[in-house]
Amino acid sequence: MQDVWLLKLDAAAVVADVLRRELQSVSSELRSWQAMDGALTYIYLPSHLAPLARIAEVPRAGVEWRQLACVQHLDGASFGESAPFHYVVETDVLPRQEEELNAWYSQEHLPGLAAVPGTVRAARYVDAAGSPRYYACYDLVSPDTLGSPPWLAVRATAWSSRVRPAFTNTRRTMFRRTPA
Repeated sequence: MQDVWLLKLDAAAVVADVLRRELQSVSSELRSWQAMDGALTYIYLPSHLAPLARIAEVPRAGVEWRQLACVQHLDGASFGESAPFHYVVETDVLPRQEEELNAWYSQEHLPGLAAVPGTVRAARYVDAAGSPRYYACYDLVSPDTLGSPPWLAVRATAWSSRVRPAFTNTRRTMFRRTPA
């Protein structure tokens, strides 16, 4: 499990492409993703590259840094295959449901989705200082994985139905890997 820095770039940010290229020129360890709708770019830096995050942390319109602690990481059913797609669910949860959300994710939901063919990796992160607080990230062979019967079956459990209404401030985004 590896903690990461997440750089969120709004597509309207003038510095988005420049900043992404600058960071990628410094380290090949960056993972960069463009939202399929073109609205966002997410760049992940391993935690040991925190000095890069600090350098680039100068406040700029459309640029947001998040320090994410990895709480769970699973190799998926398609581990080892290319994963050009990255699906992210960001959410907060009602305080009275936080314990159940974490139990559901760790015991049922993340393991279930990791076991779906087409899932290469699944990971959960917590942003202790910001909102949304929780990030679930799935590296996928294809965006069609989300509509597959095994994926939908994991999403349709009784436990899922109990937990999901407690989500607040939720965003679901499908990304495509950007070239280095």
